[in-house]
Amino acid sequence: MANIIKSQQDILDKLNINGLNPMQQDAKEVIEKTENTIVLSPTGTGKTLAFLLPLFRMLDPKIEGLQALIVVPSRELAIQIEQVFRHMGTGFKLNAVYGGRSKSKDRTELKHTPSVLIGTPGRILDHFTDERMDTDTIKYLVLDEFDKILEIGFEEELTQIISFLPNLKKRILTSATSNIKIPTFVKMSEASTLNYLKDRPNNNLEIKVVETYAAQKLETLVKLLKHVGNQNGIVFCNFKATIDEVSEYLETFKISHSCFSGGMEQIDRERSLIKFRNGSTQVLVATDLAARGLDIPELSYIIHYELPHANEEFTHRNGRTARVTEKGTAYIIKDRTKNLPDFIRNTSALDQLKTAGITTSFFTTLFISGGRKDKISKGDIAGVFMKKGGLTKDELGMIELKQDCAFVAVPLKKADELVDKLNNTYFKKKKVRIYGI
Repeated sequence: MANIIKSQQDILDKLNINGLNPMQQDAKEVIEKTENTIVLSPTGTGKTLAFLLPLFRMLDPKIEGLQALIVVPSRELAIQIEQVFRHMGTGFKLNAVYGGRSKSKDRTELKHTPSVLIGTPGRILDHFTDERMDTDTIKYLVLDEFDKILEIGFEEELTQIISFLPNLKKRILTSATSNIKIPTFVKMSEASTLNYLKDRPNNNLEIKVVETYAAQKLETLVKLLKHVGNQNGIVFCNFKATIDEVSEYLETFKISHSCFSGGMEQIDRERSLIKFRNGSTQVLVATDLAARGLDIPELSYIIHYELPHANEEFTHRNGRTARVTEKGTAYIIKDRTKNLPDFIRNTSALDQLKTAGITTSFFTTLFISGGRKDKISKGDIAGVFMKKGGLTKDELGMIELKQDCAFVAVPLKKADELVDKLNNTYFKKKKVRIYGI
């Protein structure tokens, strides 16, 4: 049985959100009243909250079975939505399942059926075909980032998943692009569509071109990073091999950064994002996998170290900065011997690179070998690090709490001392290991 559901205002207060933006407000109202809804809105506009708020209002606390299914294209998006849902504090149980995670861990957590299941198509289908839960009770289906689901090639898995859902009452589909063909098996032909993908220029975004020669590209990147200084940004590459090359070069200049690509192990990808979110690193070197569907902070800039092959990828990358009402810059490192693709317009040249420089990050990240399943809370972690570790409130950075572990940002200069003091400390009844990552 779920706890008492909080009001919308209570949830927004808990999420530190002043109010809903127009897209979120419209989506909430339409989803509540309409059987099938399509929400088309750019990356970074808050589509997650737009469907979670009406969804939790539709859940019945008297029903013990699975009521809602959220299908996403990537494990990172599944983790992000899971975290948002938990922070909402609705009292309903949610579980996330995705590839790269132990199936035995899934089975253990699914012994107590959640009200909401979120996951990637392949892993969801595994559990459905193994009859690990009763799918007849599922009334609500969310297909989030549906364009990406189709792009990756999950149509066959999605067909089978929907065949397990005979009693759907409501379908919600979100997409960051409008040129999608929704297969007939999804049954969205009578859907109400909210289109916020207007062909309007983003006046908050500047696109600046830095010209160089191929042999000087890495050197130019370092100069550009020193030009933007201590701000959060993503360096976009097309291939993992390029990321490795860029990362090795940045290390020689002691520029702190994280890497993110599909070729990395899940645990390494997740830790890279954690360090980027909490300020332990300010630069993320990534493929287009980081262009959307990730929970990362507002960015001052992005850099196209390698240009994407199509306008859609270019748009999604740029959507990581200048979001909503903030200003941002997309930098293009251009080979002097080549022309820009036709889809790149309204650029200006950046001829002079100032040397603002990059200082070492104030924070670093410590790993804690205990989490929610051990009844450990963020308050417990903050208390130990301040009382036993001697940190002030201002020195304690972001805390991310997972099911079986936690991560905390602490001052780099005090990290070794904190590990010496706090490793093998008890949090509640759990003796935990603490070390830097």
